[in-house]
Amino acid sequence: MSKVELKNIVKIYDKKKIINNVNLTIEDKEFLVLVGSSGCGKSTILRMIAGLEDITEGEILIDGKCVNNVHPKDRDIAFVFQNYALYPHMSVYENMAFPLKMRKMNKKEIDVKVREAAESLDLTEYLNRKPKQLSGGQRQRVALGRAIVRNPKVFLMDEPLSNLDAKLRVQMRSEIKKLHERLKTTFIYVTHDQTEALTMGDRIAVIDKGIIQQTDTAHNIYNNPINTFVGGFLGSPAMNFIKSDIIDNKITVNNSSFTLNEEQQRKLSGKKTVLLGIRSENLNEINANFEFNAKVDISEMLGSEQIVYTQANGNNICAVMPPSMKIEKDITLKINSNNILFFDPVTLFRI
Repeated sequence: MSKVELKNIVKIYDKKKIINNVNLTIEDKEFLVLVGSSGCGKSTILRMIAGLEDITEGEILIDGKCVNNVHPKDRDIAFVFQNYALYPHMSVYENMAFPLKMRKMNKKEIDVKVREAAESLDLTEYLNRKPKQLSGGQRQRVALGRAIVRNPKVFLMDEPLSNLDAKLRVQMRSEIKKLHERLKTTFIYVTHDQTEALTMGDRIAVIDKGIIQQTDTAHNIYNNPINTFVGGFLGSPAMNFIKSDIIDNKITVNNSSFTLNEEQQRKLSGKKTVLLGIRSENLNEINANFEFNAKVDISEMLGSEQIVYTQANGNNICAVMPPSMKIEKDITLKINSNNILFFDPVTLFRI
């Protein structure tokens, strides 16, 4: 069992709450991704789990045991850092063997574990090289290998792919996911990259200003964000938010309107204004029952699709269109009203 529980966790720096009453359970063998913008507190949470940061209030439990006062080396966790944290004077073999030497394991057993890990990560031919002789992706695999040899209860990864180029990041995402499936242990992974979060995690915890906004599967968070922050943060392009008045059960955008169905009327009962949440890929629907015109600012061709940035009613609206579509100065955006989410313009929470 490698279950990790965070109970009412608070971290205070200079009388300011950096982490505000976080409650989170990471199940045994789960791959959980902590995602948020820079400075939101996600790395601080990871470092508190590792024991590298003190906790101001609350408890952290691993396998049901409170580890608040347990030294990092005794928590049976492995930490993969953003900057790899390899010893430059040591070979790849020596870097991977180092944590086992610290445990005073015998040389024969160390050799077996290091070579097994190296083979699984395609590092066998690099065992005698120094880190400076490796590419960024190879260094990251060495850092992963150094963690694997210890066979820890929990893997903690702090933005391990942020220093890699785009192509290598895609490759390493796949390798880390395969590694999790093979090792069958608990992974807690920190990133600010929404694509990593959506593609890698069994569940995602979205953090803003030290508070967990929503924890769920990628599918549920993407399609049912709890508030505008989550909707706007996850997804590329981000969700569009359009402020509109409700008059006689009708929503109007740029002189075009649609009538709310019965369920929508119940949800919005008593509301005079609302924020419409619309995903960019839903603005060119074949089965649309609502369309409105927008002014085109700029378009970007991405090969398989083009991203069109527009304005309507003073709102910036981003739409995903087919690559073959000719983009003029004006464009008609088409949507099925059943795919519109509604948010309170004051609280910014989903209605």
